[in-house]
Amino acid sequence: MRVALINGSPKTKKSASGAILKDLESYFPEYVSVQKYDVYTARLSDGAIEELLHADAWVFSFPLYVDGIPGHLLSCLAQLEAVCAQNCRVAVYGIVNCGFYEGIQNETALKILQNWCEKTGLTWSGGIGIGGGGAMGMLPEMEREKGPKAPINLALRVLAERIFLCKTQENCYVSLAMPRLFYKAGAQMGWRQMIRANGGRIRDLGKKMIGS
Repeated sequence: MRVALINGSPKTKKSASGAILKDLESYFPEYVSVQKYDVYTARLSDGAIEELLHADAWVFSFPLYVDGIPGHLLSCLAQLEAVCAQNCRVAVYGIVNCGFYEGIQNETALKILQNWCEKTGLTWSGGIGIGGGGAMGMLPEMEREKGPKAPINLALRVLAERIFLCKTQENCYVSLAMPRLFYKAGAQMGWRQMIRANGGRIRDLGKKMIGS
């Protein structure tokens, strides 16, 4: 079985979307052949498209952008739509992560991906909406399915099983196993560290743009 893991984050490294796909891959049995694609530009190469057309399943992982799909990834989907009109038979899964605490915030983005599959003639096979994505890269490494990432890894294990069994699943929504208050405090601390690192001042975080 050939599975394409498609990282749709615009970040070229250290993205939550990439970390999620790495965790998903760890649940696949050895006989699953995995191909990885980092898509951070608005166009796929002809070689990548050719390889994707020979895969049995595509797994898109990307961050939530204004309740939808990042613009550069939408351009790539339009590219794929043109070639998939030739009766392409691929099962499509989606994993959307967001900085909001609640995983349900990703519901619309998953539905957009589902609608694209229906228009393109691909098989929508379900996905996961993950809340708390902003903390994914900051959590310490722990045994799988333990600690704050336990609900996320459990959902990824179930998804991996559905993929290599060629089955569909209902969209599910999960968040980190930590109180919302702690997650919010951690996010605020991270913003303060980032603005200092970039030469700004903490009080600038409260500034608002005023339209002319």
